[in-house]
Amino acid sequence: MDKVFYQYIFNKQQKVEAVPSNKDIALWAIHLIGLLFPEQSNDNYANADEIESTFNQLKKELKTILDSTQACINCDNQVITDQFFEFIPELYRILKTDVKAILDGDPAAKTEFEVIRTYPGFYAISFYRIAHQLFIRNTPLIPRILTEYAHSKTGIDIHPAAVIGEYLYIDHGTGTVIGETAIIGHHVKLYQGVTLGALSVTKNMAGIKRHPTVKDHVVIYSGATILGGDTVIGENTIIGGNVWLTQSVPADSVVYHKPSIQVLDKNQKI
Repeated sequence: MDKVFYQYIFNKQQKVEAVPSNKDIALWAIHLIGLLFPEQSNDNYANADEIESTFNQLKKELKTILDSTQACINCDNQVITDQFFEFIPELYRILKTDVKAILDGDPAAKTEFEVIRTYPGFYAISFYRIAHQLFIRNTPLIPRILTEYAHSKTGIDIHPAAVIGEYLYIDHGTGTVIGETAIIGHHVKLYQGVTLGALSVTKNMAGIKRHPTVKDHVVIYSGATILGGDTVIGENTIIGGNVWLTQSVPADSVVYHKPSIQVLDKNQKI
């Protein structure tokens, strides 16, 4: 290798050094979630003025992250920051609906504190909700960093561009995948290993709806795979475990996979 190559790598390094690490960007979101939900934080505040001051500090940090990331030359980072923090009360309200969905839907959940503090589904949803608000404000890179951080911690992969309604309940969650153009209604319940994916992943489908639409009050059990941008799951439908689905389902349906299972005496020859 010659000195030109070394210089090229050095120049790239100089550009990257100013960008906060993925961990630092995720830490900003962790602090925000901990401020909204003290159940996830050990920080104590003496009064509301200290809460306001902390929000203002997080607002400054977001602006700094947006500026230093330099992923969007033409973005007005101050406007993005202002709009995001104006939305915080509504973001909190929506997240509270997710907490309620988990608490009401899981017999094992005893309190809101338990849901907020321990449930990986709520953790992943929290990061998604923050990332989505940044995404719809045309923020590049950072939304994906946030959801991938939550993915690494929970095994739940939610693309920040997905459109998801209120009262989302992800139970257990490991291996759950929600693709970029998926649309999910209100009061939807997803179990572990559910995939809302694309039939094709060719690059020429970028910008095209290629992930399913799931309407209100749908339950999708573990291991179900639902594919395709034209696939619509109607309201109040139940999708059974391990179902492979590439076509639409009308409202009030039950879809299940019927395997052939035999139970034999252990001494009986197969």
